[in-house]
Amino acid sequence: MIAKIHNFQIDLSKPIDISIPLTNTDENPIAWYIEKPVIEPVVFGDWIGKVSEGKSSTNFNTISFNPHGHGTHTECLGHITNDFYSINQSLKQFFFIAKLITIEPEIIGEDLVITKIQVKNAIASSLAGKTIEALIIRTLPNQKDKKSRKYSHTNPPYLSEEAAVFIRESKIQHLLIDLPSVDKEHDEGKLLAHKAFWNVTNTVHLNSDARLYATITEMIFVPDEIEDGNYILNLQIVSFENDASPSKPILYKIADFRL
Repeated sequence: MIAKIHNFQIDLSKPIDISIPLTNTDENPIAWYIEKPVIEPVVFGDWIGKVSEGKSSTNFNTISFNPHGHGTHTECLGHITNDFYSINQSLKQFFFIAKLITIEPEIIGEDLVITKIQVKNAIASSLAGKTIEALIIRTLPNQKDKKSRKYSHTNPPYLSEEAAVFIRESKIQHLLIDLPSVDKEHDEGKLLAHKAFWNVTNTVHLNSDARLYATITEMIFVPDEIEDGNYILNLQIVSFENDASPSKPILYKIADFRL
């Protein structure tokens, strides 16, 4: 099925899912020192909400998870502000012109860091004069165990503050990355990249030029066979009134470059 989005043609029958599914197994990725998600049937006395147990006509599970620590999620600036801001209110459009880039973070001291010059060089080319609305960063090495990795206390790679400022100044509204955070794991709560991308200078009394409708999506996975380049991104979330939601970013190859 062919659709036209932003004057580009895409084939809706060929989605490229770059999300990581949420499971209650040890294969689920975990960050931020929590345990794996819990998916279990509701129990009322001797009644169990599970068809295979023979006491229910339906499967009736309760799911307990943390969007930030258990897989692909999209967050708004409410993640770092004193006042409440909801991803469900911040993200009101869902299709964007996107660019996928691949970067091998640089060794800086004891850290692996995505630098401004790396990002700048990777997004140098434009798409038929169109503004890039979303940037997707795939990091190297790109092992498949990113889909099940236990990130706590491992000091994963992160985005430099200067790179985040450059991305913001490039008018990119949506940033997606295959790491548990754009910031350093232990950073004394500075959250430099988050603040730079959202242009938040005061988390208690939000500054008037903060980017209310910009989002960050973390813990994606982009397989090696997906080539760097330009795509249409469909960024899907759950309608949670929360700072973050589990999400399902989908890429579509652009079939027609005519404007």
